[in-house]
Amino acid sequence: MVTRGTACRAGRASDPSTLASRAPAYPARVASACSPGTEERRGAKQGGGKGAAARRRRRRPSDPEPKPPRLPELSRMAVISRTPSQPAARGLLRRTPPRILPVERAPRRLDLAVRAVSGSPGPGGSPVPRRSPAPADAAAVAPASAPSSASSAIDFLTLCHRLKTTKRKGWINHSIKGPESIADHMYRMALMALIAGDLPSADRERCIKIAIVHDIAEAIVGDITPSDGIPKAEKSRREQAALDELCEVLGGGPIADEIKGLWEEYENNSSIEANLVKDFDKVEMILQALEYEKEHGKVLDEFFLSTAGKFQTEIGKSWAAEVNARRKEGCKKQK
Repeated sequence: MVTRGTACRAGRASDPSTLASRAPAYPARVASACSPGTEERRGAKQGGGKGAAARRRRRRPSDPEPKPPRLPELSRMAVISRTPSQPAARGLLRRTPPRILPVERAPRRLDLAVRAVSGSPGPGGSPVPRRSPAPADAAAVAPASAPSSASSAIDFLTLCHRLKTTKRKGWINHSIKGPESIADHMYRMALMALIAGDLPSADRERCIKIAIVHDIAEAIVGDITPSDGIPKAEKSRREQAALDELCEVLGGGPIADEIKGLWEEYENNSSIEANLVKDFDKVEMILQALEYEKEHGKVLDEFFLSTAGKFQTEIGKSWAAEVNARRKEGCKKQK
């Protein structure tokens, strides 16, 4: 039973001003929860007696089920405000209910996705670009000409393999064992174009390309030399027909046209790049002759005499002079 003295002491203990002076760090809602009215109601519920027993009423089976409290009421009971200067009261629940995101955002994102796929106007009236569906198979979108292009490229390269196996006839005629191939000759010419220090008003890349293709027709007609007795016009006609056949095997197109143009530029000696590559052709030949003289102990004057005075560029003349100087120096040492 709650006596008057107990109620007075409870009232003084629950007074907001007294509570604030004793525990200033308590939150405001905790202080309000300990107000006199609240404590008296709590004591009345906990006390015994006939009055309390009369007020308590058990639920009968026929009574309806009590309705659960609404969400806002649960939120008010569960959430306790807490400021940085006021720590939470001990023993009270400090768990905050999970944050619920607004439900209207998901339908908005879904709506935008549908618009992006369908191409319908967006929120501001501007059309959203239509997305193309992803292909089911990557091979289905591959160009139809890819297999034929690969086949033509391999056929062309297989035919050019003869450049690696066909030996230069000039060295065969002089009984050089294991002479260089046509591809060996063209490769070192391309290196010459690559390392040449001073190429005034010349395109280095074009020089390299001309060096790579200038003898490409010999993959079909072979290495024709002056000792074969074939006129120069006939030699050019045969090589032109062979070049056309090579480009046909390649499948035509811009690359084949470029190869034809580079070859004709070299044959006609119609550019500064062609002049340079012509000189590289002669320098490579006399350098190889010098190396074979040292390796096989032969005298190959024919190659040096056939090129003397025929160099067109300054770099060709200087490199040829260097090769001839080393040859003379080697001859003096042998004597």
